[in-house]
Amino acid sequence: MQGTRLSPISFIVLGFLSWAGESTPYRLKQLVAQSVGNFWTLQHAQLYTEPERLAKAGYLTEQRERGGRRRKLYAITDKGRQALEEWRAEPTDAILELRAPALLKLFFGADPAVLAPIQIEAHRRKLAEYEQIRDTMPEDVPAGPRLALDAGIDAERNQIAWWEAVMVSPDGHRSRAPAS
Repeated sequence: MQGTRLSPISFIVLGFLSWAGESTPYRLKQLVAQSVGNFWTLQHAQLYTEPERLAKAGYLTEQRERGGRRRKLYAITDKGRQALEEWRAEPTDAILELRAPALLKLFFGADPAVLAPIQIEAHRRKLAEYEQIRDTMPEDVPAGPRLALDAGIDAERNQIAWWEAVMVSPDGHRSRAPAS
């Protein structure tokens, strides 16, 4: 499979398998839900199809359990490690893609006074979740996940401040000007 295109999902799979050693797609789904799923949206079905595709291209090995449920177990190969290392080393100028349903509604005329309180509460809950993760994170967690978590905490704080700034009072005036 010369020229197999590697996508962000490919690198999520390769990255987790480089840490976990061997894993099933179901375990990959659990790992994603507890970590990168907080900032990278993907369809869970991709965590079942992508490992198989990567195995066919030589980036992973695939074994089937001999007994029981006969689950597929995947492990990263040297080719997969090399691709992951090259990807990590390559800088990127891609920026955050903001896909927020509330902003879409706001864009098309939804009332900020209705949206803002709900958004503020939702972002406060997510902030509390991230802070709980940070406060209970084992000391041996590498710097990368810690830095990504810090970015999530900062983003939630910024979203709370932004929604507070655009909240409109009952008389139709903004409670304060949005930060620029």
